[in-house]
Amino acid sequence: MSLSPALAASLRRGVPVRWKIFAFLFAFGFIAYLQQRSITVAGYQMMPQLGLTQMQLGWLESATLLGYTALQFPGGVLGQRLGARWMFVIIGLIAFAATLATPLAPLLLSGGALFAVLLGAQLLLGAAQGPIFPVSAGVFETWFPPERWPLVQGLQSMGLGLGNAATPFLVAWLMSAFSWHQALTWPTLPALALIIWWGLYARDTPAQHPAVGATELAELGEHRDAQIDRRISWRRVLQLLRDRDVLLLTGSYLCMNYVFYLLANWSFLYLVQERHFTVLEGGALSATPPLAAALGAGIGGKLASDFGVRFGIRNGLRLIPLLSLPVAGLLLFAAVHAANPYAAVAALALCFFAVEVNEGPYWAAIMHVGRGDSMAASGLLNTGGNLGGLILTPTVAYLSGHQQWTAAFLLGTLFAMVSAAAWLAVDPTRGLRTA
Repeated sequence: MSLSPALAASLRRGVPVRWKIFAFLFAFGFIAYLQQRSITVAGYQMMPQLGLTQMQLGWLESATLLGYTALQFPGGVLGQRLGARWMFVIIGLIAFAATLATPLAPLLLSGGALFAVLLGAQLLLGAAQGPIFPVSAGVFETWFPPERWPLVQGLQSMGLGLGNAATPFLVAWLMSAFSWHQALTWPTLPALALIIWWGLYARDTPAQHPAVGATELAELGEHRDAQIDRRISWRRVLQLLRDRDVLLLTGSYLCMNYVFYLLANWSFLYLVQERHFTVLEGGALSATPPLAAALGAGIGGKLASDFGVRFGIRNGLRLIPLLSLPVAGLLLFAAVHAANPYAAVAALALCFFAVEVNEGPYWAAIMHVGRGDSMAASGLLNTGGNLGGLILTPTVAYLSGHQQWTAAFLLGTLFAMVSAAAWLAVDPTRGLRTA
């Protein structure tokens, strides 16, 4: 059987450069979440060995989130000015150094000085990783047509979910086989090779890349000349800060991310402390919700892309969150009231799936609102999202430390419902008319 001429030509060209660029961003997201989440699992050994309390572990997580949240919007603006190619090199090297500082610091310090350095390292790690996803949004805006934005955003979020899924079991296994020091050090070493490779290969736009031919440019159609505004003005910044849809999306994403961080950061300790699984069992089972989340992100991105074409941008993007977020809230309620611990794991996994199907709709919507300035606009969105984590981390650390896990999860039910309601007033097409 012979191949069609179009398929044969496609195979001869190989993988389009835009999808190779996407693969780098996927990998950056995977490694970022591996670096961020490792300390929550390693904390099980760090607390007794370093004399840390569970509340102090919560403050280390808060330091990461504080740096991460603070650099979302400034990082997006800086990314627009520097360009994605060099921005990823800079922040990648800083994050790599900050990650290695945590296992190395106890070799030289102890007590209050050690805790201060650990706080500083986590703050720097968060600050370096803050711009990753806002800058990625700008890359997607220039390298992919608008109908593909929910898909690529959802697929990149799969990298986060896979990083979350790999972290508990990988770090728990390394801790059991070696120590928490190696568990934090070894998984982050591939990041250095990725940074160097990106710096050599990437370009900011398809037109700048020597491997992009006329055929691939033609596939972008009218979008082939899309540009990120590298001179982003203060007037545009103020416009984004007071835009109705930016504020609605940011507030809704804040509420949704309370649930996201609850499941991403605390599932391992919940399963070990409240459901009484062993460390290795908890490490393996706590990988289940992130795997479900990764699957949900990819499926949600594909569906949102299809719905956007079929029903229009506004209805196509909001259909999924209006349906899935209330379901996620009900699943949290079911998880904490499940008599069987394995049923609780299943409910948490389904809940994380229901949350993460919304990544494509949220990020595509903010890209439509902030066209040309999607790095800055996405930075505002993710500032709100990570404020949800900042609210969550000390709250859950306090409640879990007082054996009040149920209260922490039921708060997530409330936040999921509020997050869904905000989408009723969101209209991303307003950004198309006013940008």
